[in-house]
Amino acid sequence: MPRVTRGFKARRRRNKVLTLAKGFRGGKHRLFKTAAEAVDRALCYAYRDRRVKKREFRQLWIARINAAAKQNGTSYSRLINGLSKNSIELDRKVLSNLAIVDPNAFSAVVKASGQAS
Repeated sequence: MPRVTRGFKARRRRNKVLTLAKGFRGGKHRLFKTAAEAVDRALCYAYRDRRVKKREFRQLWIARINAAAKQNGTSYSRLINGLSKNSIELDRKVLSNLAIVDPNAFSAVVKASGQAS
């Protein structure tokens, strides 16, 4: 019985994987088997880290807000509590950017929250 190499469909499948593995080091961008393993792993990490990225940015924003709040004589938790009590709806991303770009405006927000000492 003659050997079947599968031809077009298999080549298309392999080329799709090797295209995704472009830029990987060593045999991972040349050899189909190792490339397939590396691409599977990379896609899993990409899916996971799209969610982790959101957590990490929120942590960064909170750290920045806390540092700026301490310079204005209050803490992060008191600031956020004061903002919610006074129904000032600024999210953490905006507050963080405000603390970096315009410290005077951030000070005004702290005073508006009623938590400046």
